Amino acid sequence: MSNPSLLILAGDGIGPEVMAEVKRVIDWYGTKRDMVFDVSEDLVGGCAYDKHGTPLHDDTMAKAQEVDAVLLGAVGGPQYDDLDFSLKPERGLLRLRKEMDLFSNLRPAQCFDALADFSSLKRDVVAGLDIMIVRELTSGVYFGEPRGIHTEGNERVGINTQRYTESEIARVARSAFELARRRSNKVCSMEKANVMESGVLWRQVVTEVHQKEYQDVELSHMYADAGAMQLCRWPKQFDVIVTDNLFGDLLSDAAAMLTGSLGMLPSASLGLPMANGRPKALYEPVHGSAPDIAGQGKANPIACILSFAMALRYSFDAGSEADRLEQAVERVLADGARTADLLGPEDGTPISTTVMGDRILAALDASL
Repeated sequence: MSNPSLLILAGDGIGPEVMAEVKRVIDWYGTKRDMVFDVSEDLVGGCAYDKHGTPLHDDTMAKAQEVDAVLLGAVGGPQYDDLDFSLKPERGLLRLRKEMDLFSNLRPAQCFDALADFSSLKRDVVAGLDIMIVRELTSGVYFGEPRGIHTEGNERVGINTQRYTESEIARVARSAFELARRRSNKVCSMEKANVMESGVLWRQVVTEVHQKEYQDVELSHMYADAGAMQLCRWPKQFDVIVTDNLFGDLLSDAAAMLTGSLGMLPSASLGLPMANGRPKALYEPVHGSAPDIAGQGKANPIACILSFAMALRYSFDAGSEADRLEQAVERVLADGARTADLLGPEDGTPISTTVMGDRILAALDASL
């Protein structure tokens, strides 16, 4: 059988730096665990615009459709702020999500014990935190029509449309229920059914899917604003949260800061299975391109490395190897290794991006 295939799109800013450490981890798995990947690389975001005049070339899009998984670094930078909206670096990422039909975005929020005191919340609130937010990714207000800025009378009006079909809600609900069965068997669905018709339909469809297919999973419902409050109050009450595109964007970023740093959090965006049974998949860190520290060796590569761990688990059916990598990260943090984002102003000297990669590879070696 051929090796599993990966397309690496390092992107802009700190993307190439953190992805360089991921490539070292990929090489380690090929050398030490006999897990060899066929890796190709291409451009997305601002660097793609610089070369091709578009944030995602059609040839790159075609490659993404053919591989087993895409690994993406980050996109964007201030030099692209004045581009037309259709040409901004972020449009390349949105095109990947849309055309690959990556409807289920998995955003884990896990607090490593070594970082519990670094969270803005109290240790007892976040220690041991391990929740998963499942965000619908290809519909809702970010994609609904009509949209745009129009002139009505003597003023401008901005329009975006929140739109969901039953099938769009049902498939992301199934994704959340399936995940819950592999975790603590609880799903909380969040919407605004009290003020939005799309929220009413969301609650109805999630309930119907639960009753027909997943009665063994505990289901609860919560308004999204109340959910945001509860994430700050007592986040460990949740296991899997499923929600729409807009609320998922907001809630997952709020949950991210419970862990102490955006530099710690990976994500997966999954679609329907391909002919080989693997889902269409894109893996990326939650953080942005951080242009203010790009090229300085200050970036934390852990979120990007943990995104590869998610690829091992969800694309390549290698859960034990994903565990190995996550445990290596946990050991390195427990030993006190910290990049700048994980240190306060009086907490000592940070290590570089590359040194963090060195430490993680050493911990992987020690796991053998």
